[in-house]
Amino acid sequence: MFSKSCEYGLRAVIFIAQQSTQNNKVSISTISEEINSPSAFTAKILQQLTRTNIVKSIKGPYGGFMIENEKMDTKLSEIVSILDGDSIYTGCGLGLKQCDASSPCPLHFKFIEIRENLRDMLENTSLKSIADDMNSDLTILRR
Repeated sequence: MFSKSCEYGLRAVIFIAQQSTQNNKVSISTISEEINSPSAFTAKILQQLTRTNIVKSIKGPYGGFMIENEKMDTKLSEIVSILDGDSIYTGCGLGLKQCDASSPCPLHFKFIEIRENLRDMLENTSLKSIADDMNSDLTILRR
């Protein structure tokens, strides 16, 4: 459903959020290792998230990436929008270029409900809530 860059971006921002709740700044190498992603690709994604002020990048020997407290209320939908746009809410479930109510794919009408549920989950889930779940050992990012 998500592009690879969006998957890595979500994993990275969730990991950074969890570390930020413990006042830790994390390096690109640590992030890449923890979320099992290529370092250069992760760095490029984090540049986008830094430019849009979701993630803060601190340079220097004690630097790293972090998320400031006021950004912890950011919803996952905002991150998905930055990285993938809104195509996840409008695209065809089978990836067809032409798919709408007048010429639907076989999954079109069933996929509408899935998209609505996904939008609801993304719009109602904050970085803080996920970081809290991770701090409570309810979820993990890496297997």
